[in-house]
Amino acid sequence: MASPTYQPRVNTTGNGWRNPPIGGTGGGGRRLSHQPRPDEEQSGPTGPKPRPGFGLRGPRRSPHVLTAESLAALTLPVGDDGVIIGIDPQNQPAVLSLLRPAPLEIALVGSMWMAQVLALRTVATGARVAVETARPPAWAQMAQSAGGGQQCVSVHDVRQIAPQGPSVSSPVLVVRDMGARPPRNQLAPSPWQSVLTVLPFLGPRSPQMLGRADLVGLQRLSPEEAEVVTRIMRLPEQVGAVLPTLSDNAMLWCSREGHQFVMTQPTEAETNLLGGPRRMD
Repeated sequence: MASPTYQPRVNTTGNGWRNPPIGGTGGGGRRLSHQPRPDEEQSGPTGPKPRPGFGLRGPRRSPHVLTAESLAALTLPVGDDGVIIGIDPQNQPAVLSLLRPAPLEIALVGSMWMAQVLALRTVATGARVAVETARPPAWAQMAQSAGGGQQCVSVHDVRQIAPQGPSVSSPVLVVRDMGARPPRNQLAPSPWQSVLTVLPFLGPRSPQMLGRADLVGLQRLSPEEAEVVTRIMRLPEQVGAVLPTLSDNAMLWCSREGHQFVMTQPTEAETNLLGGPRRMD
């Protein structure tokens, strides 16, 4: 019967991964990691010692035991999960939860550049991206470069996209890039499948799309478009007044619960592949 294997004692302080010398300044010897310290002789576990070849004696339990009063001092910082889309006005990372257990519908009034950045960053989280577009050549290079050679992004002609089979272990972002008047989505809503519809500008059907979307992303708009969006999304007037002045890499993300300005800073790899930020393609 095999004996348990213990983790050897190491010291990360000082010069690299070294065990501390024993005997203070008067001793020049070194204590091997499997030899107990003098103050641990009485605290070690009783029972047979490990035989050679069956593991080393590891650290005693006493230096690693916390009192109940000490537990309150332990903290585990956990942030939001999702896709980092940029920074907020406080220069903090802005995280967008694009993939959820329930179907999610997103409307993006902006450029293909912004949609492709979101697609690349979604792939980086381990998800798949399926693009239904009227301009497949414009998405081909991005699809080939994403995923490090793996087929993470698929490009489909309009009305040629098949069910993607999303699951908790393989979530899917469906990007629909078909102009200001996209046809009805043929894919049924599914858990772990989000649909991002890209609108270059507001068209006749855009108010209805924005009204039923769970999340809306807005790049720079004309003053007339800003008035429409402010009314539909029930934004404060001072927020709507900023929309015509946004820079090419700035966006307003809003939902029924609130809104947030975000500045998307492309990485060097994204710039080399997609070019610089832009509002129109």
